[in-house]
Amino acid sequence: MGWRSVVIANPATLTLVDRALTIEQGTNSARVMLEDISVLVLDHPQISLTAPLLSACAEAQIAVLTVNASHLPNGVLLPYLPHSRALKVMTAQLAQTQPDRKRLWQRIVRFKIRNQASVLARAGQPDDARRLQQLARDVRSGDPDNCEAQAAQIYFRGLFNPHFHRGQSRFHNAALNYGYAVVRAAIARTLTGYGFLPAFGLFHHSEQNAFNLADDLIEPYRPLVDAAVLAHYPEEPARDLEPADKGRLVSLLHEDVTLSSHSPEDGSCTLLAAIEATISGLSAIVLQNAQHERLALPLLGAGAISPTGDFDEP
Repeated sequence: MGWRSVVIANPATLTLVDRALTIEQGTNSARVMLEDISVLVLDHPQISLTAPLLSACAEAQIAVLTVNASHLPNGVLLPYLPHSRALKVMTAQLAQTQPDRKRLWQRIVRFKIRNQASVLARAGQPDDARRLQQLARDVRSGDPDNCEAQAAQIYFRGLFNPHFHRGQSRFHNAALNYGYAVVRAAIARTLTGYGFLPAFGLFHHSEQNAFNLADDLIEPYRPLVDAAVLAHYPEEPARDLEPADKGRLVSLLHEDVTLSSHSPEDGSCTLLAAIEATISGLSAIVLQNAQHERLALPLLGAGAISPTGDFDEP
């Protein structure tokens, strides 16, 4: 799979020439080999592209994102069943037991909340970070106590300000939404590459959502986006997202992260590689009955979680 992300934010004509994306903007042109691309974002209403290019993008397992009038991603073109054993994977996915799905969701929520705690600690909110660390320890199979929602109430207000909420129309929310959408598309693209049904989730189960499983797996990745937004924009700009902001958010896919499956000697990997490891682990769980600890998830903060997913006592 590719390793580059391409954002087209100005009028352009996109065509396919010799297995390469050719971009023409006025008198300027550029080429990028399809095999190098992981995500292509079409972020301007005056972009035209050809059907052969779209078909080639699907064959190359490139996630092609479109945007709405507010320039936030609203659609994604994904490869259609590229896995050679798609039926086997789907059958195994649908055969997962409810207890198994609940254990996986417990692991996902624990990692998400612990990563949120790490973000709060970095932001100088140690009391809120400790509250989230305890909530992470309290998560039970399936999260019946809704620790995830309890953590969210503490987290966003501690991270930004007491009056902040995710429904507000403001720069920070727009940046978070854009970053989440890009990571979600990368996860959905990798899920289809492994033969999964993205609509069939572990916890999310909306009948109107074609990406329930992607919305499950993105949860522990969200704090990475949050941390990056806060690092780049500690003082919230009084403006809309600009092309440079969007390019910076898309580049998060190539930032280094640490995985639960890595020992200190292994070092870090890109966020794209981390997503690949997460879904590879899920594939092993579904097809080979591997333990739920095989689900590799991103870590923020040294020593926060042991490789088995258990939480160190403070």
